Amino acid sequence: MSRIKNCFSRLKTEGRKALIPYVTAGDSDPKVTVPLMHTMVKAGADIIELGVPFSDPMADGPVIQRAAERALEHNTSLNDVLAMVVEFRQRDSDTPVVLMGYLNPVEVMGYSVFAEAAAKAGIDGVLTVDLPPEEAGELVSALESQQIDPIFLLAPTSNDERIKLICNAASGYVYYVAVKGVTGAGNLDVKAVAEKMKQIRQHTDLPVGVGFGIKDAKSAAAVAAVADAVVVGSALVQKVEQAAGQHGKINADIAELLGQMRVGMDA
Repeated sequence: MSRIKNCFSRLKTEGRKALIPYVTAGDSDPKVTVPLMHTMVKAGADIIELGVPFSDPMADGPVIQRAAERALEHNTSLNDVLAMVVEFRQRDSDTPVVLMGYLNPVEVMGYSVFAEAAAKAGIDGVLTVDLPPEEAGELVSALESQQIDPIFLLAPTSNDERIKLICNAASGYVYYVAVKGVTGAGNLDVKAVAEKMKQIRQHTDLPVGVGFGIKDAKSAAAVAAVADAVVVGSALVQKVEQAAGQHGKINADIAELLGQMRVGMDA
Protein backbone atom coordinates (compact mmCIF):
# COMPACT_ATOMS: atom_id res chain seq x y z
CA MET A 1 0.00 0.00 0.00
CA SER A 2 1.34 3.45 -0.91
CA ARG A 3 2.15 5.96 1.82
CA ILE A 4 -0.69 8.22 0.62
CA LYS A 5 -3.27 5.41 0.59
CA ASN A 6 -2.03 4.17 3.96
CA CYS A 7 -2.29 7.70 5.42
CA PHE A 8 -5.91 8.19 4.33
CA SER A 9 -6.82 4.68 5.45
CA ARG A 10 -5.39 5.32 8.92
CA LEU A 11 -7.13 8.70 9.23
CA LYS A 12 -10.45 7.18 8.19
CA THR A 13 -10.11 4.57 10.93
CA GLU A 14 -9.36 7.36 13.41
CA GLY A 15 -12.27 9.50 12.18
CA ARG A 16 -9.94 12.35 11.25
CA LYS A 17 -9.19 14.38 8.11
CA ALA A 18 -5.81 14.96 6.46
CA LEU A 19 -3.99 18.25 6.95
CA ILE A 20 -1.81 18.94 3.90
CA PRO A 21 0.47 21.99 4.15
CA TYR A 22 2.23 23.41 1.09
CA VAL A 23 5.54 25.27 1.14
CA THR A 24 7.86 26.25 -1.70
CA ALA A 25 11.16 24.36 -1.55
CA GLY A 26 14.11 26.70 -1.13
CA ASP A 27 12.05 29.57 0.32
CA SER A 28 13.35 31.73 1.89
CA ASP A 29 16.61 29.78 1.94
CA PRO A 30 17.30 26.15 0.97
CA LYS A 31 18.51 25.45 4.52
CA VAL A 32 15.00 26.21 5.84
CA THR A 33 13.09 23.57 3.88
CA VAL A 34 13.95 20.21 5.48
CA PRO A 35 13.76 21.40 9.11
CA LEU A 36 10.46 23.08 8.22
CA MET A 37 9.10 19.82 6.78
CA HIS A 38 9.86 18.08 10.10
CA THR A 39 8.28 20.99 12.00
CA MET A 40 5.08 20.68 9.98
CA VAL A 41 4.81 16.95 10.68
CA LYS A 42 5.31 17.57 14.38
CA ALA A 43 2.60 20.27 14.26
CA GLY A 44 0.04 17.84 12.79
CA ALA A 45 0.66 17.62 9.04
CA ASP A 46 -0.35 14.28 7.50
CA ILE A 47 0.98 14.84 3.96
CA ILE A 48 3.40 17.50 2.73
CA GLU A 49 3.03 19.26 -0.61
CA LEU A 50 6.44 20.58 -1.62
CA GLY A 51 6.44 23.25 -4.29
CA VAL A 52 9.07 23.08 -7.03
CA PRO A 53 10.03 26.72 -7.75
CA PHE A 54 9.35 27.85 -11.30
CA SER A 55 9.90 31.17 -13.06
CA ASP A 56 6.30 31.47 -14.32
CA PRO A 57 3.95 30.00 -11.68
CA MET A 58 0.75 30.89 -13.54
CA ALA A 59 -1.74 29.27 -11.13
CA ASP A 60 -0.28 31.07 -8.13
CA GLY A 61 -1.08 34.43 -6.63
CA PRO A 62 1.49 37.06 -5.56
CA VAL A 63 2.41 35.33 -2.27
CA ILE A 64 3.56 32.07 -3.84
CA GLN A 65 4.97 33.86 -6.90
CA ARG A 66 7.30 35.77 -4.56
CA ALA A 67 8.20 32.52 -2.79
CA ALA A 68 9.28 31.02 -6.12
CA GLU A 69 11.35 34.13 -6.85
CA ARG A 70 13.10 33.89 -3.46
CA ALA A 71 13.84 30.20 -4.01
CA LEU A 72 15.16 30.84 -7.51
CA GLU A 73 17.48 33.55 -6.17
CA HIS A 74 19.21 30.60 -4.47
CA ASN A 75 19.13 28.66 -7.79
CA THR A 76 16.86 25.99 -6.26
CA SER A 77 16.41 23.39 -9.00
CA LEU A 78 14.28 20.26 -9.33
CA ASN A 79 17.37 18.21 -8.47
CA ASP A 80 17.84 20.31 -5.33
CA VAL A 81 14.21 19.67 -4.32
CA LEU A 82 14.68 15.92 -4.76
CA ALA A 83 17.84 16.12 -2.62
CA MET A 84 15.81 17.86 0.11
CA VAL A 85 13.36 14.95 0.13
CA VAL A 86 16.27 12.47 0.37
CA GLU A 87 17.47 14.38 3.46
CA PHE A 88 13.92 14.47 4.92
CA ARG A 89 13.61 10.70 4.47
CA GLN A 90 16.69 10.11 6.64
CA ARG A 91 14.49 10.92 9.66
CA ASP A 92 10.95 10.41 8.35
CA SER A 93 10.08 7.32 6.34
CA ASP A 94 6.31 7.55 6.90
CA THR A 95 4.96 11.00 5.95
CA PRO A 96 3.86 11.14 2.30
CA VAL A 97 5.50 13.88 0.21
CA VAL A 98 3.85 15.24 -2.94
CA LEU A 99 5.76 17.41 -5.40
CA MET A 100 3.62 20.26 -6.73
CA GLY A 101 4.75 22.38 -9.62
CA TYR A 102 4.81 22.93 -13.35
CA LEU A 103 5.63 20.67 -16.26
CA ASN A 104 8.67 22.48 -17.71
CA PRO A 105 11.34 21.26 -15.22
CA VAL A 106 9.99 17.69 -15.46
CA GLU A 107 9.94 17.84 -19.26
CA VAL A 108 13.54 19.09 -19.32
CA MET A 109 14.66 16.23 -17.08
CA GLY A 110 12.65 13.64 -19.04
CA TYR A 111 9.62 11.75 -17.71
CA SER A 112 11.30 8.40 -17.05
CA VAL A 113 14.44 9.93 -15.55
CA PHE A 114 12.30 12.18 -13.33
CA ALA A 115 10.03 9.35 -12.18
CA GLU A 116 12.99 7.13 -11.28
CA ALA A 117 14.75 9.97 -9.43
CA ALA A 118 11.55 10.90 -7.59
CA ALA A 119 10.94 7.31 -6.50
CA LYS A 120 14.53 6.97 -5.34
CA ALA A 121 14.20 10.21 -3.33
CA GLY A 122 11.01 9.00 -1.62
CA ILE A 123 8.35 11.03 -3.44
CA ASP A 124 4.81 9.63 -3.17
CA GLY A 125 2.80 11.84 -5.52
CA VAL A 126 3.27 14.43 -8.26
CA LEU A 127 0.89 17.25 -9.13
CA THR A 128 1.78 19.16 -12.31
CA VAL A 129 -0.54 22.16 -12.30
CA ASP A 130 -0.38 22.94 -16.01
CA LEU A 131 -0.68 19.37 -17.33
CA PRO A 132 -4.26 18.35 -18.26
CA PRO A 133 -5.10 14.64 -18.14
CA GLU A 134 -5.58 14.51 -21.94
CA GLU A 135 -1.85 15.23 -22.36
CA ALA A 136 -0.58 13.42 -19.27
CA GLY A 137 -0.44 9.82 -20.50
CA GLU A 138 3.32 9.58 -20.86
CA LEU A 139 4.07 11.14 -17.48
CA VAL A 140 1.31 9.14 -15.73
CA SER A 141 2.77 5.91 -17.14
CA ALA A 142 6.27 6.86 -15.97
CA LEU A 143 5.01 7.73 -12.48
CA GLU A 144 2.84 4.64 -12.11
CA SER A 145 5.76 2.42 -13.16
CA GLN A 146 7.53 3.76 -10.05
CA GLN A 147 4.44 3.46 -7.79
CA ILE A 148 4.08 7.26 -7.61
CA ASP A 149 0.54 8.71 -7.55
CA PRO A 150 -0.35 11.23 -10.28
CA ILE A 151 -2.57 13.89 -8.68
CA PHE A 152 -4.82 16.25 -10.64
CA LEU A 153 -6.78 19.43 -9.98
CA LEU A 154 -10.54 19.87 -10.17
CA ALA A 155 -12.11 23.32 -10.41
CA PRO A 156 -15.47 24.86 -9.46
CA THR A 157 -16.19 24.97 -13.22
CA SER A 158 -15.47 21.23 -13.78
CA ASN A 159 -18.57 19.49 -15.15
CA ASP A 160 -19.48 15.81 -14.69
CA GLU A 161 -17.65 14.71 -17.83
CA ARG A 162 -14.50 16.56 -16.79
CA ILE A 163 -14.66 15.30 -13.20
CA LYS A 164 -14.94 11.70 -14.43
CA LEU A 165 -11.99 12.14 -16.82
CA ILE A 166 -9.74 13.68 -14.15
CA CYS A 167 -10.68 11.20 -11.43
CA ASN A 168 -9.98 8.27 -13.79
CA ALA A 169 -6.49 9.63 -14.48
CA ALA A 170 -5.66 10.32 -10.81
CA SER A 171 -4.60 8.19 -7.89
CA GLY A 172 -3.74 8.96 -4.27
CA TYR A 173 -6.23 11.80 -3.99
CA VAL A 174 -7.76 14.53 -6.13
CA TYR A 175 -7.27 18.21 -5.33
CA TYR A 176 -10.33 20.44 -5.55
CA VAL A 177 -9.55 24.12 -6.08
CA ALA A 178 -12.24 25.76 -3.96
CA VAL A 179 -12.12 29.26 -5.48
CA LYS A 180 -11.99 30.59 -9.03
CA GLY A 181 -8.64 32.26 -9.57
CA VAL A 182 -5.09 31.93 -8.30
CA THR A 183 -3.74 30.75 -4.93
CA GLY A 184 -4.45 33.10 -2.05
CA ALA A 185 -7.33 34.79 -3.89
CA GLY A 186 -11.08 34.86 -3.36
CA ASN A 187 -13.36 34.08 -0.46
CA LEU A 188 -14.09 30.51 0.51
CA ASP A 189 -17.74 29.44 0.15
CA VAL A 190 -18.00 26.25 2.20
CA LYS A 191 -21.63 25.60 1.15
CA ALA A 192 -20.55 25.63 -2.49
CA VAL A 193 -17.63 23.32 -1.63
CA ALA A 194 -20.01 20.88 0.10
CA GLU A 195 -22.25 20.79 -3.00
CA LYS A 196 -19.27 20.17 -5.27
CA MET A 197 -18.06 17.35 -2.99
CA LYS A 198 -21.35 15.51 -3.58
CA GLN A 199 -20.88 15.85 -7.34
CA ILE A 200 -17.22 14.72 -7.27
CA ARG A 201 -17.97 11.70 -5.08
CA GLN A 202 -20.42 10.39 -7.64
CA HIS A 203 -17.41 9.76 -9.88
CA THR A 204 -14.64 8.53 -7.55
CA ASP A 205 -13.80 6.71 -4.34
CA LEU A 206 -10.51 8.60 -4.08
CA PRO A 207 -10.10 10.99 -1.15
CA VAL A 208 -10.80 14.62 -2.07
CA GLY A 209 -8.56 17.37 -0.74
CA VAL A 210 -9.69 21.00 -0.84
CA GLY A 211 -7.33 23.94 -1.16
CA PHE A 212 -7.14 27.65 -2.15
CA GLY A 213 -8.73 30.10 0.31
CA ILE A 214 -8.01 28.26 3.58
CA LYS A 215 -6.33 30.74 5.89
CA ASP A 216 -6.97 29.83 9.53
CA ALA A 217 -8.33 27.26 11.98
CA LYS A 218 -11.94 28.29 11.34
CA SER A 219 -11.78 27.82 7.56
CA ALA A 220 -9.75 24.60 7.96
CA ALA A 221 -12.36 23.15 10.32
CA ALA A 222 -15.22 24.15 8.01
CA VAL A 223 -13.61 22.44 5.02
CA ALA A 224 -12.65 19.36 7.07
CA ALA A 225 -16.35 18.89 7.82
CA VAL A 226 -17.10 18.30 4.12
CA ALA A 227 -13.81 17.07 2.56
CA ASP A 228 -11.26 14.31 3.19
CA ALA A 229 -8.29 16.69 3.36
CA VAL A 230 -7.51 20.35 3.90
CA VAL A 231 -4.71 21.87 1.81
CA VAL A 232 -3.18 25.12 3.05
CA GLY A 233 -0.53 27.04 1.11
CA SER A 234 -0.53 30.82 0.84
CA ALA A 235 -1.21 31.37 4.55
CA LEU A 236 1.94 29.37 5.38
CA VAL A 237 4.08 30.86 2.63
CA GLN A 238 3.12 34.30 3.93
CA LYS A 239 4.55 33.33 7.34
CA VAL A 240 7.82 32.39 5.62
CA GLU A 241 7.89 35.74 3.83
CA GLN A 242 7.16 37.74 6.98
CA ALA A 243 9.97 36.01 8.89
CA ALA A 244 12.45 35.67 6.00
CA GLY A 245 15.98 35.15 7.30
CA GLN A 246 14.76 34.16 10.78
CA HIS A 247 14.77 30.39 10.60
CA GLY A 248 13.59 29.85 14.17
CA LYS A 249 10.69 32.27 13.77
CA ILE A 250 9.60 30.67 10.46
CA ASN A 251 9.39 27.27 12.16
CA ALA A 252 7.63 28.65 15.25
CA ASP A 253 5.06 30.68 13.29
CA ILE A 254 4.17 27.83 10.93
CA ALA A 255 3.98 25.33 13.80
CA GLU A 256 1.58 27.67 15.60
CA LEU A 257 -0.75 28.12 12.61
CA LEU A 258 -0.75 24.43 11.67
CA GLY A 259 -1.30 23.46 15.30
CA GLN A 260 -4.35 25.72 15.46
CA MET A 261 -5.70 24.21 12.24
CA ARG A 262 -5.12 20.66 13.52
CA VAL A 263 -7.02 21.42 16.73
CA GLY A 264 -9.85 23.06 14.78
CA MET A 265 -10.11 20.13 12.37
CA ASP A 266 -10.07 17.52 15.14
CA ALA A 267 -12.55 19.31 17.39
